[in-house]
Amino acid sequence: MSRERDDSAGPTERGTGAGGGGGASGTSGASGAAERRTAARAIAAAGGSGVTGAGSGSGGTASGAGTASGSVTAHLSHRVPDLGALELLLAVARHGSLGAAAREVGITQPAASSRIRSMERQLGVALVDRSPRGSRLTDAGALVTDWARRIVESAEAFDAGVQALRGRRDSRLRVVASMTIAEYLLPGWLIALRAERPDTAVSLQAGNSAVVAERLLAGEADLGFVEGLAVPDGLDGTVVAHDRLAVVVAPSHPWARRRKPIDPAELAGTPLVLREHGSGTRQVLDAALAGHGGLARPLLELASTTAVKAAAVSGAGPAVLSELAIAEELSSRRLVAVPVAGAHLRRDLRAVWPTGHRPTGPARDLLSLTRS
Repeated sequence: MSRERDDSAGPTERGTGAGGGGGASGTSGASGAAERRTAARAIAAAGGSGVTGAGSGSGGTASGAGTASGSVTAHLSHRVPDLGALELLLAVARHGSLGAAAREVGITQPAASSRIRSMERQLGVALVDRSPRGSRLTDAGALVTDWARRIVESAEAFDAGVQALRGRRDSRLRVVASMTIAEYLLPGWLIALRAERPDTAVSLQAGNSAVVAERLLAGEADLGFVEGLAVPDGLDGTVVAHDRLAVVVAPSHPWARRRKPIDPAELAGTPLVLREHGSGTRQVLDAALAGHGGLARPLLELASTTAVKAAAVSGAGPAVLSELAIAEELSSRRLVAVPVAGAHLRRDLRAVWPTGHRPTGPARDLLSLTRS
């Protein structure tokens, strides 16, 4: 807007006539200021059809007579022209030509003329005098243009501020995920996100599903991923993948050679190497065996998938792990999967976020990548 301020900041910049290429107003100096004050009083006297606006440099406020400030605020969107119309008026002031103003804002001349007439009806005053030699602002139009310039400049400052906020938001992404997703799914998703948003710095925290919910609700993360049975309280979510839990043992364990599937009661009664309470894996297993006496006291209770897997490989005992986490160990025969009959060990993997706060920016893009 610096060029606009230079070109049309004062009455002397508007020219003195309506000739082709001339300015949009014929007033100048002290006489122009006096005429604008006269126009302001005329607009104020127009009552309910007047212009609502502040004119600190032109003598005050022009508004409908007797209108309470609360009422003006309530109906401001109906009484004040939209930004597009105000930008068009400023273009007319700069060019002294409705056709040139229309070209600048990217619309046809008939559309520009229609928009100016609509604004005049809305404000209840004539803004532009039209002639074959060009278009010039009326005295009221010059005053309204001064107010419009301040509104547009304020809108530009508002837009710049919002863009700065978006830039700050988009410069980082904080993700918190339960262990299996963090170790076996998120790396691929984050690599894909990096290709789309190379300037976004991503931080990833791993924890069980309870920790994920805590971090999101505390505002310490932008997007979370959990493996439990349902969306934690206070969060919204969507399913992004599916998983199945498997019972695995080292090749030396007696279960590695059995052909008959383990039933839920036997699994429930066997001490297992397990994840801690609060993990999605533990939630699913607890629910699957709740009707069969519940889990026996754990052989070991460990805080990460990697630790549980290492214990099982070492021969510590049977473990229950995500199929995502054991593909390599099954392929190399460091672990053996034991069939289980009659227990529901499937689970949904979900992206989650605080209720009512749908992901935006990089978080929204990452969520889209999980679905692709």
